[in-house]
Amino acid sequence: MRSAAQLIRRKGVSGTGMREIVTEADAPRGSLQHYFPGGKEEIVSDALLWAGDVMARQIRRGLSELKSRTPSALLASIVDTWRRELTEAQFSAGCPLVAAAADTAATSEQLRQVLRRAFDGWFQPLSDSLVDLGVPPERADDLAVVVIAALERALILGPDQARPDSD
Repeated sequence: MRSAAQLIRRKGVSGTGMREIVTEADAPRGSLQHYFPGGKEEIVSDALLWAGDVMARQIRRGLSELKSRTPSALLASIVDTWRRELTEAQFSAGCPLVAAAADTAATSEQLRQVLRRAFDGWFQPLSDSLVDLGVPPERADDLAVVVIAALERALILGPDQARPDSD
């Protein structure tokens, strides 16, 4: 799943081919057909759900490693994780969920549903973590949506355009 998600991060769904996934994963081509009889849409779906799970684990790990148990410390931890990943990739790879949404959401109802599940898989642990850190439950969901939207905005706009000018 990691190989497919990484390719989607860099090239989108339509720019990622099955042979390329096999090569990136260093797997025999027959194994891809065996484990993913539904073809590309199945492997993309699994890769997006995997990516949502990875983001959820990052949030849980960030929460467990906080020195200062505050919402702002958790958010700083999440931003630092993304900043490291993006810097290591020289800003050539974004979020596979956004890449897939921009590339295929209008053409595939199945992928729209998968994207919803993947984002929910990321959203719920963030909301729950915020509640754990003292944010009232009635505000945690809204704050989680704002945090995810702000992170995605920064990814889409890139390092030079993430913040509006302060003129």
